[in-house]
Amino acid sequence: MSNNNNVLTLSAPLSGPVLALGNVPDDVFASGAMGDGIAIDPLNDCLHAPCDGVIIHVARTGHALTIRADNGAELLMHVGIDTVELDGEGFALLVEAGARVSQGQALLRIDLDRIARQCKSLVSPIILTNGERFELQPLARKTVKVGEPLMRILARLSTGDETAVDNSAAEAAASVRVTHRGGLHARPAALIRKTALGFSSQARVHYGDKSAPCDSLIGLMGLGIGEGDEVCVSCRGKDCEAALQALIDALSAPAKDEHTAPVAVTPRRASTEANVLQGVCAAPGLVCGPLLRLTGIELPADSGTHSVDDQRQRLDSALEQVRSEIRSTLDHARQRKHVEEKEIFAAHLALLEDPALLDAASGAIEHGSAATHAWRDAIQAQCAVLLALGKPLFAERANDLRDLQQRVLRALLGEAWHFELPPGSIVSAHELTPSDLLHLSAQQAVGICMAEGGATSHVAILARSKGLPCVVALGADVLDVPQGQRVVLDAANGRLELAPSEARHAQVHQIRNAQKLRHQQQQAQAQLPAHTTDGVNIEVAANVASSSEAHTAFENGADGVGLLRTEFLFVERRTAPDEQEQRQAYQAVLDAMGDKSVIIRTIDVGGDKQLDYLPLPVEANPVLGLRGIRLAQVRPQVLDQQLRALLQVTPLARCRILLPMVSEVDELLQIRRRLDELCVELELTQRPELGVMIEVPAAALMAEQLAEHADFLSIGTNDLSQYTLAMDRDHAGLAARVDALHPALLRLIAQTCAGAAKHARWVGVCGALASDLLATPVLVGLGVRELSVSPPQIGEIKDRVRHLDAAQCRQRSLGLLDLSSAKAVRQACQHHWPLS
Repeated sequence: MSNNNNVLTLSAPLSGPVLALGNVPDDVFASGAMGDGIAIDPLNDCLHAPCDGVIIHVARTGHALTIRADNGAELLMHVGIDTVELDGEGFALLVEAGARVSQGQALLRIDLDRIARQCKSLVSPIILTNGERFELQPLARKTVKVGEPLMRILARLSTGDETAVDNSAAEAAASVRVTHRGGLHARPAALIRKTALGFSSQARVHYGDKSAPCDSLIGLMGLGIGEGDEVCVSCRGKDCEAALQALIDALSAPAKDEHTAPVAVTPRRASTEANVLQGVCAAPGLVCGPLLRLTGIELPADSGTHSVDDQRQRLDSALEQVRSEIRSTLDHARQRKHVEEKEIFAAHLALLEDPALLDAASGAIEHGSAATHAWRDAIQAQCAVLLALGKPLFAERANDLRDLQQRVLRALLGEAWHFELPPGSIVSAHELTPSDLLHLSAQQAVGICMAEGGATSHVAILARSKGLPCVVALGADVLDVPQGQRVVLDAANGRLELAPSEARHAQVHQIRNAQKLRHQQQQAQAQLPAHTTDGVNIEVAANVASSSEAHTAFENGADGVGLLRTEFLFVERRTAPDEQEQRQAYQAVLDAMGDKSVIIRTIDVGGDKQLDYLPLPVEANPVLGLRGIRLAQVRPQVLDQQLRALLQVTPLARCRILLPMVSEVDELLQIRRRLDELCVELELTQRPELGVMIEVPAAALMAEQLAEHADFLSIGTNDLSQYTLAMDRDHAGLAARVDALHPALLRLIAQTCAGAAKHARWVGVCGALASDLLATPVLVGLGVRELSVSPPQIGEIKDRVRHLDAAQCRQRSLGLLDLSSAKAVRQACQHHWPLS
């Protein structure tokens, strides 16, 4: 270790390959939400001190330690991913919190074999947690041994210390107008923070006479920056120019979750009707039921006699518990493709790492407060900052902080979320939080109403995504309604009817029953084929990613599996699945589908979807790189093994193989020849059908030539949209414009169907457009004969098909190709084939 001229050189605490933080198989670490750093994939069984210092924190389960170096830098050493779940098994601590240690000293014994068998990954991040004071500079190493130089820590410049200024540090600044809808609230602030953490430079946003560091969500929100306000961004450090440009882009592009379907936001107005409270619609719907009030946690007075170390440890443990709960929510949201839910709780996770919040709570504990009161007071102080801005949107974002207040207090008090609901209840509260809403939704609440809150709050967004009627801004009177009183919530009109008549109750039930009946009728006929009124059969299949999802699809009436994503077998593991494991997984899907056919897409990884055990070069443009079938060109053994496994399922006639990212005929012919060779080797007398994904414009334009050698074509509208429109569908500012009903996309779909028809091949659609009810008649009219959708949508898509005339659809769809935009197409579709 060296510590000269404010530079601290850290030695490696572990031996093994060195990874960039972005390659850590965990979103929280990889995103930089916990701080800058690197990671090591350990090959030895002991963690050593990277420098002289003091152990300031030891995780309860022994899997992580934090050391404070003599220069004040704090480093978290976290052994493995999700190892907190091992509850200490496989770890033997050699030091305690508060111990003084020397560089190279053994800190923690690790049972590598036990941990590797039970945890997600052994990759161990080393994180600089107080990056606002220090800058991290990794040394260029691919592998490292314990004790070898690993990275440098440089003290950042202090505005109050003239002697600390490094005149060689580069600076850059620029003005930018904030275009995020509603200004710099929680989710846009999280985007800014994440962007800033990707650079070593120190960055600040300046607005009026105030400024805040870009690594503090609360600090950024506390500036009160509104939509259209002009701010100044300053960066200081070696990569300041790149950091500045990235932050300007982030500030001037609206976050992708802000494109939720708009809801009219109007001030609450007093109702002129007796026994009616008027509020604002946050999520439409009409329900009736008993009204039950939900209250928050109230703390007794603080006795003031506490051990500082004990209270700090209690708070750390509670914070880690809540972080773990939120990560679980995030994983669940990702699996179910709940984008809004994922991004809301990702912002919550970032708030739990906010230095302003954590420092305030820690400071209160240092001055004698209990952990419970320190946390509550820190949250309330930050809420007051946001409320003082006088802007409704920022007041709503204070609700996210109150959510974290309640969650951490429950963890500190050892209380679970324990509000029990009778079936069919409507819940009232002063203001519900996002985690409250998830619990209530799971308990089958039928409606939500709040005294405060707004239609753009995170609770409102979640309520809309879950189809849960919600009214906000009803006023304090809603809290005085007796528990259990039967009410009607007319959310679409922002009304809470406190004394509905029997006739009104009957009317609500009649409307609800009609909706329910229609859904039941759709489900009752979901097992039947879907024919248009003029006799054209449209196969409605399902997109799945496992045998359990395939079983659900079969129960929901799927005519087959239109897309099995085989990546589920390959990701989040340290070794590749062997041929036998793959064969069993594919067979399980076929078995779950009875006598239906199953289309299995070969592995589509590479570029932005990396596998730990399959290293591929880092790419500047991942979506244009080694993806899909291109992977077979550089790793032919991977596809070879998968094809062998596929050829061993029974009956083989029900298995269809689909090749992703094909862009020319030679790629198809190469795989077809290899498939024939494998059939000969395995002594098979039949070859499964082989299809091609149409997801790049080149494939659509070559559809006729591809159809000559393929048995079927399947259009992936998600990728085809972004490649055709030259817009990244994950780009924060462009995602809403990546609409597959764009006339250019419809022309490519039409050309694909026409080309396939010349060789009597059928065409399916397995992208998101297949699930869009407004698009169903267009796809049928252009010649698509298979729609692969999410399992819950099978019944309603089939019902939609049964009300269409295919010949009329064809006539009208061809006219859509000449329209000017996706918006114009959608308007025309609504006119021609209105959704009831």
